[in-house]
Amino acid sequence: MTLIAIDLDGTLLSDEGFINDQNRKAIHEAQRQEHIIVISSGRSLHDSKQILTNAGLNCPIITGNGAVASHSGEIIQNLYLSANVVLEMIDVIEKSGLYYEIYTNKGVFIEGDRRDFLTREINRMKERITDFEWEKANGIVEKQYQQHGITYVPNYREIDYTALDVYKLFVLSFDVERLTQLQDHLMERNDIALTTSGRQKLEIGNPEASKGNALKFIANYFGVPMKDTVAIGDNRNDLSMFYEAGTSIAMENAEEVVKKQADHVTKHHNQDGVAFGLRKWVL
Repeated sequence: MTLIAIDLDGTLLSDEGFINDQNRKAIHEAQRQEHIIVISSGRSLHDSKQILTNAGLNCPIITGNGAVASHSGEIIQNLYLSANVVLEMIDVIEKSGLYYEIYTNKGVFIEGDRRDFLTREINRMKERITDFEWEKANGIVEKQYQQHGITYVPNYREIDYTALDVYKLFVLSFDVERLTQLQDHLMERNDIALTTSGRQKLEIGNPEASKGNALKFIANYFGVPMKDTVAIGDNRNDLSMFYEAGTSIAMENAEEVVKKQADHVTKHHNQDGVAFGLRKWVL
């Protein structure tokens, strides 16, 4: 029996945000062989659950870059930020003037509809980026607002976070210089962890939360030795899984640093790379 942790964006999902038939069939095939498929994503728990439901899949889930693990509808690990840290992060991000979302046990909180905020930022950057990059940026915004489980709130500062188990603050900006400045400002703190799933994104979570730590936790939960684990991913937030897994598989479209760390490189995520990788190196 092997435990296989699979990332979503840029890995299992197509550009349209769906799990294609070949990938779905390969997952079912692995499950019939009694392998354990685990979805491991930076997305929210609500969003990840709905994506799997839409694809007709039932798997344990790691979400929020390793902060929350769920199995059979039950939370089995929950690494969240204290309310005081959340409020401090809100102050810091607000001062940076960047867009952000708050991931909670009640869904993803967005203050008002901040889509216009991002659109204005993209338009300000238009003279500094190519038409392709401009279209890609708008596509990223569209994908963000297609998440399942969004809750629009009137004011981030008026919320009582003590019972909301905030497990991630997600910062999105196409002004890489300002985003880097925020990251540098937060880098030395030991009460948070920073990761990214793309150059426009900064993700803030519990200092113990990582996909790698979550992979170790869930492998132990199911009694699977780490040498019998597989990680499949494409971005920097997947690296911690690659460091821990017995076998690591990067997508053709993965960041170069991820490919260099991988044991194998499979096909592009839009070419059913997960199915190809599973059948070639695991099943």
